[in-house]
Amino acid sequence: MAYRTAANKHRTARILKIEEVSPTVKKFTFKDSLCAKAMPGQFLMLWIPGVDEIPFSILEVEGYEVSIAVKRVGEATEALHKLKVDATLGVRGPFGNCFTLKSGKVLMIGGGTGIAPLLFLAKKLVKKAEKLVFIMGAKTKEELLFINELEKLCGKNLIATTEDGSHGIKGLATEPLKEILAKEKFDFIYTCGPEQMMRKVFDLAEKNDIIIEASLERLMRCAIGLCGSCVIGTYRVCRDGPVFNSNQLRKVKNEFGFLNRDFCGRKTPLE
Repeated sequence: MAYRTAANKHRTARILKIEEVSPTVKKFTFKDSLCAKAMPGQFLMLWIPGVDEIPFSILEVEGYEVSIAVKRVGEATEALHKLKVDATLGVRGPFGNCFTLKSGKVLMIGGGTGIAPLLFLAKKLVKKAEKLVFIMGAKTKEELLFINELEKLCGKNLIATTEDGSHGIKGLATEPLKEILAKEKFDFIYTCGPEQMMRKVFDLAEKNDIIIEASLERLMRCAIGLCGSCVIGTYRVCRDGPVFNSNQLRKVKNEFGFLNRDFCGRKTPLE
């Protein structure tokens, strides 16, 4: 309880490093002793002074330094992208649960900034898993995030897809997944990315009797389970997730991949 209370208190952090990952994504690094204890799958709340507080998956932890990947998609992320090294941010966290570290034959599939927490996880799994296959997808070559780092980790077991065919296999990440699962048996699947993609991964995992863990994204305001804005079924994503296993996903399969909640808490179709 003391750790949770401490995690929920705002701390200030100074931006140590900013790196351009793609035309729309930047990697921000700062020091925070609590978030530096995070495990893959957990998230933090970042306050951009005078603008807003928003959640981010943790990309990397090295010593006391913590990194996140930020895609420019709205007012808050636009403001964050304009900040320079030495700017001050507010930090809370880490929050939520984490991926379980499995051995055996493991498959990971991610899209967009969902690749960030999976990269964090892959670094933990590479020495533990018997085999590690990673499928990554994006619309274009320039949006295949952290591909060089993943190539170093996975080698020939990294499969890249792009919707426009500018790199790797042309099409969606779930297409080579079908082919791989038809040829080879895996013990576990991890996924993070667009929810419609993860729903297809879940359905394929169910069809092939493979356990899955998926990291869900929802509107998060409080991060401690009070506001209810991140509810899916009977679960609060910030407290019960963001990582959900096969059994939990089965209980929310009428919403998972189909429905979200708006700022008023109303269910809305996923775009």
